[in-house]
Amino acid sequence: MDYKTSGVDIKAGREFVSEIKEAVEGTHTSDVIEGIGGFGGLFRIPLNGYKKPILVSGTDGVGTKLELAQSKGFHFEVGIDLVAMCMNDIITSGAKPLFFLDYIATGKLDKKKLLEVVKGISHACGDNKCSLLGGETAEMPGFYSKNKYDLAGFCVGIVDEEKIINGKEISENDLIIALKSDGIHSNGFSLVRKIIQDNNQIDQKFEEINHMNFYAEVLRPTKIYNNLIRQILSEDIEIKAMSHITGGGIPENLPRCIPADFIPYIDVQSWNIPTLFNFLKEVGMIPEKDFWNTFNLGVGFCLIIDKQFKNAILNICDTNGVDSWVIGKVVKKDDSTINKFLPEILT
Repeated sequence: MDYKTSGVDIKAGREFVSEIKEAVEGTHTSDVIEGIGGFGGLFRIPLNGYKKPILVSGTDGVGTKLELAQSKGFHFEVGIDLVAMCMNDIITSGAKPLFFLDYIATGKLDKKKLLEVVKGISHACGDNKCSLLGGETAEMPGFYSKNKYDLAGFCVGIVDEEKIINGKEISENDLIIALKSDGIHSNGFSLVRKIIQDNNQIDQKFEEINHMNFYAEVLRPTKIYNNLIRQILSEDIEIKAMSHITGGGIPENLPRCIPADFIPYIDVQSWNIPTLFNFLKEVGMIPEKDFWNTFNLGVGFCLIIDKQFKNAILNICDTNGVDSWVIGKVVKKDDSTINKFLPEILT
């Protein structure tokens, strides 16, 4: 009995590292000190231009979207999802992403599939000038099934202490700008998978009505907002707070960036919820409250700003091909406003 017989192929693991080397090193900036292969990634902190540099970190996974994505062969796309879920979190504080690490666990190493995953991770990192500094691929037979893998990621960014965006400067009547999502992103897939399981030929029904490929829409990668946010901040536009709309939807995530004495007032008529969400709601008979508290409903990210910056931000978004609009404003939290935040779904 040897290690390979028990289910772990060390040689295949070495070959996999060799095959991903080009994709990984293609993301490296001049601040990466050594290439892949060591026990730790070395990164020179770029201190120029920072008075009091603060490191910002975030970690996340892709969740049960992986189950559906793997069954349909969307391996490159979930690599993008992994980066997006971590990077979109850390940029809410104003941080510039520096480097990313990934962890891939599988029951049996499938080099073809996992190479696509790493290419997706590398693509997302390279597109955002973030170095894929290293990672780990663990073959765990008996713990994961042979054809399955799981993903986790870790992103580190940097921001000057005096430029941290934390919501402390928010005041009454500040505007809330919504940035459109690219579909479901990476949350709510336990419900999505249940709806698919309970409805035969759901993909055909969707395609007959909407003339779009169902799984291509459902498994569209999470949009990364980093480059857009970096451009806005480079124009000396003040952003008071930002929110990544993930699990829990708008009701759970938007209030997290707002001081306790304020509440967001959302105009639910300010945008049309994308077709895919309404289709899932109807087919799955999802209650209104669960609908809002599970999905992003077409809103992937929110900015809170002084109204003087509204037109400038909307113009930058338009130039970058990102749909944006005023979705609401900040109001004082008192007895008269407590139910103004999506009252029909939260009461």
